[in-house]
Amino acid sequence: MNQVAPEKIRNVVLVGHGGTGKTTLAESLLLQSGALPRMGRVEDGSTVCDFDPEEQKRGQSLSLALAPIEWKGHKINLIDTPGYADFEGEVQAALRVADLAVFVVSAVEGVEVQTQKFWKQAAKLGLPRMVFVNKLDRERASFDRTLDQLRATFGAGVAPLELPIGEEHDFIGVADLLTDKAHLYESGAATVGEIPDEMEAREHEVHDNLVEGIVVADDEQLERYLEGDIPSLDELEHTLHLGVDDATVFPVICGSATERIAIDRLADFICEIGPSPLERPPVEVTAGGQTVEVRPDPSGDPLAFVFKTIADPYVGQISLFKVLSGTIKTDENLVNTRTGGGERFHGIFAMRGRDHLDVPAVVAGDIAAVSKLTNTRTSDALAPKGKPVTVPAIEQPEPVLAFAIHARTQADDDKLSPALHRLQDEDQALVVERNDETKQTLLKGMGDTHLQITLEKLERKFGVNVDLEDVKVPYRETISTEADAEGKFKKQSGGHGQFGVCNLKVAPLPRGEGFVFEDKVVGGAIPRQFIPAVEKGIEETMTDGGIYGFPVVDVKVTCYDGKYHSVDSSEMSFKMAGRLGFKAGLEAAGPVILEPISLIEVAVPNDLQGDVMGDLNSRRARVQGTEVGDDGEQVIIATVPTSEIRTYAIDLRSMTSGRGRFTTKFDHYDVLPQHLVRAAAAQGGKKRDD
Repeated sequence: MNQVAPEKIRNVVLVGHGGTGKTTLAESLLLQSGALPRMGRVEDGSTVCDFDPEEQKRGQSLSLALAPIEWKGHKINLIDTPGYADFEGEVQAALRVADLAVFVVSAVEGVEVQTQKFWKQAAKLGLPRMVFVNKLDRERASFDRTLDQLRATFGAGVAPLELPIGEEHDFIGVADLLTDKAHLYESGAATVGEIPDEMEAREHEVHDNLVEGIVVADDEQLERYLEGDIPSLDELEHTLHLGVDDATVFPVICGSATERIAIDRLADFICEIGPSPLERPPVEVTAGGQTVEVRPDPSGDPLAFVFKTIADPYVGQISLFKVLSGTIKTDENLVNTRTGGGERFHGIFAMRGRDHLDVPAVVAGDIAAVSKLTNTRTSDALAPKGKPVTVPAIEQPEPVLAFAIHARTQADDDKLSPALHRLQDEDQALVVERNDETKQTLLKGMGDTHLQITLEKLERKFGVNVDLEDVKVPYRETISTEADAEGKFKKQSGGHGQFGVCNLKVAPLPRGEGFVFEDKVVGGAIPRQFIPAVEKGIEETMTDGGIYGFPVVDVKVTCYDGKYHSVDSSEMSFKMAGRLGFKAGLEAAGPVILEPISLIEVAVPNDLQGDVMGDLNSRRARVQGTEVGDDGEQVIIATVPTSEIRTYAIDLRSMTSGRGRFTTKFDHYDVLPQHLVRAAAAQGGKKRDD
């Protein structure tokens, strides 16, 4: 691709709910720019951006994809993103490096849940936004209804720049509200003419409202306008451009990606009123303990930020990066500021889907890719030697669902850990944990689809097969009353025997106190050197598991008497006596199972509050209260047994049509109700009939 100056670069992310046509829009823009000979179809997996086998199989985007195009002397770096909630982390990464977000909204379905979520994320970043109302050629499509929803949801800054000409199957073009001209389309080619007579009055009315909305942002233009001096088209576009840059004006344009209606105008608007990297605020980085502002100066020190890593089974690791400063050339040597290790840019290329387009250099503000950076991962910065710079990492959503996995064979087990690490580098929303208490490897992610896709990639890319098992709950045990017990270990052999007796009193401790051992042996009933062995035997038994097989907590043990033999007693004999005595004490002291309790906060729209609270009550939750969230939603705060919410991410999404969200964290342990003990004990591996 041709290299352009930063002022001619447009980094654009396509964002929206799943099924709004983002990938098809990217395909249409590629075709319109001449980068493709024909359009691919999402349905048959032939699009440029959906190139992974998992995406082609499902007919949906699962990760961000780059599709740069050249348009009228500009370079537009299109970033296509998934619209499904499970892949929110991909959208977060794309928003971090984009300078403009084009929200794709279906004229049939209107403003949907994920669009609203992503809009809030873009607003948090102060990112300029534009709306493309798509699918106006479909049945039940309505631009007016969609525009009303956009205004009601996103506020007064929503400003239509076009009106559709025709409806549904009769949709043939758009009316430009700035120029009062009609653009009619056939096979993607436009014919410019006059506004149709039947919509002329409405077009002029909306035109006047648009001009008033634009000039309000400029005091001089507003004063002239009130005096009857209508600003020129160039002046209006300039003021509109400033409003877009400030994220106070959100232009709305319309068209059809499949029929290629007004796709050229979308590209025009991106170049004319969309911000270049030079027009965005400088990036704040940390250098030498100080916060420093970095501007996209091609002549400055080179600084690259890696926002996405791809694990390619053939090429190896591919790092997608944005140049924050300077110009990075092929064979450039930079230092990873996290590891301190050197990295060489052997070959730089632009990615268009799976295709690699060689580029000799990448200027500040541009986006490119490089392969085989050995120790670089997502969110790393690369800078010249001796100039360590830290760029804020990309925020990742907290995982909400976990699978327990284990390797199917020994060969799979040997490859599992490195494969999981590479997938984590590729998708930072994935979390891999080893739970030493339950002896399980947990794969955590944003939902069922997210984790299923991960397992498919694990097999396809790395040849690793795993099996799933139920995620075990980290139950624990304690006692409910005091009890006395004797531990006696006696064993005769050919030589010295083993002999040790300890008398113990066990008592419950307040929740969270752990373990207390008290030595009250008097008169040398147990020699002093053997007392620690008794304590060690008890501690090992607590860790190995009690009556039900779970670790024992919150117990005080007092050793108050015992017996020993001058020849046969040893540390081992008293350690075993401690184990036997403690087990007997547990049996007599009313053992109970403790279950982990989570603190959960569920944010839902007001109309769903009752349904969600009822569902929580059915899960043995205790609602602590409700409060109004930052977005006007109801936030339900409750404590709930962890075992009851292992699949809550799936259940809440189904219950609220994706409009609910939640966070959880461990809160405390509480006694498991008696009627649930038998089922829990089966997990511990020890049976008990009471």
